[in-house]
Amino acid sequence: MTPLGEIIAQRIRATGPITVAEYMTEALQHARFGYYATRDPLGAAGDFITAPEVSQVFGELIGLWCADAWTGLGRPDPLLLIELGPGRGTLMADALRAIRTVPEFRRALRVHLVETSPALRVLQAKALADANPTWHEALDTVPEAPLIAIANEFLDALPIRQFQRCGGEWRERRIAPGADGESFAFVVEREESLAAAMVSPRLSDAPEGSIAEVCPPAAALCAGLAQRIARVGGAALLIDYGHPRTACGDTLQAVRGHRPHPVLEAPGAADITAHVDFEAVAEAARRAGAAVHGPVAQGAFLRALGIELRERQLLASATAEQAQRIRSGVRRLIDAAEMGTLFKVLAFTHPALAAPAGFAETATP
Repeated sequence: MTPLGEIIAQRIRATGPITVAEYMTEALQHARFGYYATRDPLGAAGDFITAPEVSQVFGELIGLWCADAWTGLGRPDPLLLIELGPGRGTLMADALRAIRTVPEFRRALRVHLVETSPALRVLQAKALADANPTWHEALDTVPEAPLIAIANEFLDALPIRQFQRCGGEWRERRIAPGADGESFAFVVEREESLAAAMVSPRLSDAPEGSIAEVCPPAAALCAGLAQRIARVGGAALLIDYGHPRTACGDTLQAVRGHRPHPVLEAPGAADITAHVDFEAVAEAARRAGAAVHGPVAQGAFLRALGIELRERQLLASATAEQAQRIRSGVRRLIDAAEMGTLFKVLAFTHPALAAPAGFAETATP
């Protein structure tokens, strides 16, 4: 058992089985042994690769999306450009390079990064040395001003709670010691708890044994961000994998070395995520006063922003080796069999704004 596994086991022995959310929080965010506190998880030498690492085009298009949104906001100066979970800083660096083509926007923006990982902050500081970013542990400490917020593969790492349908009611799924005393196992509460009220009423007819997931931190974050946007003006762009409508399903997963990993094995040594419920976070933003756009598939979104035109521009001066990387990167981002369909894009804006680039439909009231 890992050192963090022993800490979790001691906690369970002292207080009883813990929720899935409590397990995720310890595994990912423990100050000494948590996954994000101890490593750079990205790239070939890490555990997974995100869209900004796949192709520079991704960040460039996000940067131009921000410039267009800034124009729609009335070109406020200053404008806070906020990224939640910036990884290595690759997306922001690529976005700022594209934003240099709009010098007035570049002069107006102030870069703020919401990041809890000390290891990743070091990498972000190197990648964004010219941007003079300000770091925050949470969105709450970012100052009040017109803003554009970006969150790419951020919501999927927020802790979820799971409930299982048993005897016509929702009982919370928890984590307890395994039979051998050296592992962990899922258990289900014997009775329905008050927390079951978080499950959508639309799932009340779910079959016996169904799993429902809720992510209160994601809803709270989006509600807080939407309240700011409704109050001071701005836009948010959320990109992640997940489902467009609330539905049952056990999506809790772990990855280590680019391979699936047992969720309850070696906590702190693997990334743990769950699919984003876009309907739930959209509803939280809508109730908080923002206009909601999407979700749309990532492939359709990037095509609408001109990814294929940018691909042709890069290919015009590329070597054969560079051209292969450019083509494969773009295909991975937009093809349905890759990231193009599983990944969704959601935006919310001040209610007075028109639909932002990439969202052809009118905002949901």
